[in-house]
Amino acid sequence: MENVKEIKIKVNGEKWETALEKAYKKASSNFQIDGFRKGKAPKNVFLKKYTQERLNFDAADICLDEAYNEMFKKAKDLEIVAQPEITLSEISEAGVEYLFTLTLKPEVKLGKYKGLSVKKDKVSVSKEEIEHEIEHLRSHYTENVVKESGSVESGDIAVIDFEGFKDGVAFAGGKGENYSLEIGSNTFIPGFEDQVIGMNVGEEKDINVTFPEDYHSEDLKGAPVVFKVKVNEIKVKRIPELDADFFEDLGMEGIDSKESLEAQVKENIKTRKESDADNKYIDELLEAASKNVKVEIPNVMIEEELNRMVKQYEETLRMQGLSLEQFYQFTNSDESKLRDQMKEEATKRITYRLMLEEIAKVEKIEISDADAKKESKNMASKYNMKEEEFLNAFGGLDMMKYDMKMRKAIEVLKGE
Repeated sequence: MENVKEIKIKVNGEKWETALEKAYKKASSNFQIDGFRKGKAPKNVFLKKYTQERLNFDAADICLDEAYNEMFKKAKDLEIVAQPEITLSEISEAGVEYLFTLTLKPEVKLGKYKGLSVKKDKVSVSKEEIEHEIEHLRSHYTENVVKESGSVESGDIAVIDFEGFKDGVAFAGGKGENYSLEIGSNTFIPGFEDQVIGMNVGEEKDINVTFPEDYHSEDLKGAPVVFKVKVNEIKVKRIPELDADFFEDLGMEGIDSKESLEAQVKENIKTRKESDADNKYIDELLEAASKNVKVEIPNVMIEEELNRMVKQYEETLRMQGLSLEQFYQFTNSDESKLRDQMKEEATKRITYRLMLEEIAKVEKIEISDADAKKESKNMASKYNMKEEEFLNAFGGLDMMKYDMKMRKAIEVLKGE
């Protein structure tokens, strides 16, 4: 295959003898020979038990790092796109030969990538969207205040004591005190909340309900029960008015009136929509341009991309309090199925990456160290980080240069 290169590295002579001696000293100090203390058995006695073949492999492990370095020197002009595969083509008491199989960057043939018939969506913000966003903001500052008079209504919060009985006997988990129940939230058994409506503070009432057939407790599935309920307090939700107190609570600079809030909200929605529209535009450009690309992606590249994707997914699950093993249990899946589901996306990502790299090459896009340092300084300031700290987190200056190069390649697709 054109995108595979084999490099052989031999180690023999004095280097090999030194490695064998190191391997012998390490192995003999940890290997027990009957009748001798560790490390004290004669070498010929030790080798009868340990074997020369095993010692050869130990020495090969010792020489591997240096062989790797020598291989990379020979491959310095090659674009390697995956971790090299290593086999021992020869190994004996006389020396070792490593065979490094390198996967090289495949040839990428670009098709049309400029003047693509992809249009960016126009962005507008409606009055209804502004009002909806402001209502959402107001809901964050909702207070629950005591209802001074009247009975429980839908939407109220009834603070109740309750205890459930089946056939006159209290059942486990059916009791609560000063529980805040939002009427209409459907958090209790069907029919319960409807019967609380109309109750007054201090009122006690028996509420008859039937547990659903699919309830998790075997004892209560489909069972008719009675809840003894007392209303201790009734609260209503108070959504703040658009007044000076609310604007102060918001803590948004320059916002002191309904008009200034609407203007700011409109700007925020517009910025978000423009970002979404730009991301959609880029995705559609990449997809359109990639349809004109010819490239044979080595399977090892796909497997490495899948490794990264599975690891990223595992991190996402961990942030949600789940492990990958739990995810497999819940979904009756396994890593093989997950990788199969991700394979199409992995292939697409690699195709886009190879395509953009080739566009950057054809368009002679280069990023200087100075430009990369300037960009990293700007981004560090944006995230309120020290430049060195940001660069380390980002992956170093070379990664910054690569990221900037890819962004400029995308600008070519846009025609900018």
